Amino acid sequence: MRLSARQPVSPDRGGSISAEPRINDRIRVPEVRLVGPSGEQVGIVPLAKALELAQEYDLDLVEVAANARPPVCKLMDYGKFKYESAMKAREARKNQAHTVIKEMKLRPKIDPHDYDTKKGHVVRFLKQGDKVKITIMFRGREQSRPELGFRLLQRLASDVEELGFIESNPKQDGRNMIMVLGPHKKKTEAMAEAREAQAARKAERQGGGQLTAEHDEQAEVVDEQADESAEA
Repeated sequence: MRLSARQPVSPDRGGSISAEPRINDRIRVPEVRLVGPSGEQVGIVPLAKALELAQEYDLDLVEVAANARPPVCKLMDYGKFKYESAMKAREARKNQAHTVIKEMKLRPKIDPHDYDTKKGHVVRFLKQGDKVKITIMFRGREQSRPELGFRLLQRLASDVEELGFIESNPKQDGRNMIMVLGPHKKKTEAMAEAREAQAARKAERQGGGQLTAEHDEQAEVVDEQADESAEA
């Protein structure tokens, strides 16, 4: 029998208000609109009858619409329902995409090798579905040549145009010039592709291990045949 022995906490005792629905003997109404285990409408029945049916089915009576008149209750396995709900919420949090803005700083007269390295980082960020804030830092007399920074930003945007677009045009901010690149690919899509790639690599490693085992087994058979021939 699943009838709960717990009682609701009285506000006078300073207990916190629970967000969970009332179940079984915590339900305090004379009658309920009952929904069966498969979602079928049973109709309005006395609370005692609903509790009796819950006991017969070895299920819980759960109040799913407390503000209805009469309240709507459903017969279900509440423990299983809570577990499945927790798993769905966990999966949703796992797949939740958070907007992340990465930052990359460059100098107007950056070395070609350093530029390629910085560009590589920008490419990686955009592939991950992240935005990238590009900052050109001017020093000394470089501040009188803002066109150098502007051309560098335009060059970088052109080099990565297949992965991202200019979300915020270059603008001067004190001694710096700033531009924001946005990814063409959504964060959720990038995360899904990363998981698929990881699963593919794992399957490939497992497949390689299986092939190695099969090769070793075949080698053992050949060795045994060779021994038998030698003995003959």
